[in-house]
Amino acid sequence: MTKASQANPFADFDFSKMMDFQAMAEQFKVPGVDMQAMMETQRKNIEAITNANKIAMEGAQAIARRQTEILRQAMEEASSTMSELAAGGAPEEKLAAQTEITRKAFETAIANMRELAEMGAKSNSEALEQINARVSESLEEIREAIEVAAKQAKRG
Repeated sequence: MTKASQANPFADFDFSKMMDFQAMAEQFKVPGVDMQAMMETQRKNIEAITNANKIAMEGAQAIARRQTEILRQAMEEASSTMSELAAGGAPEEKLAAQTEITRKAFETAIANMRELAEMGAKSNSEALEQINARVSESLEEIREAIEVAAKQAKRG
């Protein structure tokens, strides 16, 4: 053991092998611990986080696309509305038209906000389901590893 490794147990660790789980298992041999199984568990954890991030990113992209579509529709409707209002008519008719346009715009805005919120909630829920499933699996793997270690300890 080098002087550096006495102060820091990771001093001699080759970080270039960080994702080489077999190399890590060989480097960190601990009695009674299946390092290969631990490394596999960590690989699965990383995979679950990656999948959850992918789901969240896809959800964010879908929301951005829908926001762009909503903006385009709003601009088209605003242009159409301005043309209708400019066409003329009695002041009472214009006021009634403006009131109806405002009511429709408000209802559309509320519906669009609700839709975007639901899209975000669905995406977050799907990503969280990935993480929750992995946590459950990980806890089961830990329980199994403890049982194996306990059996080995009784034999040895």
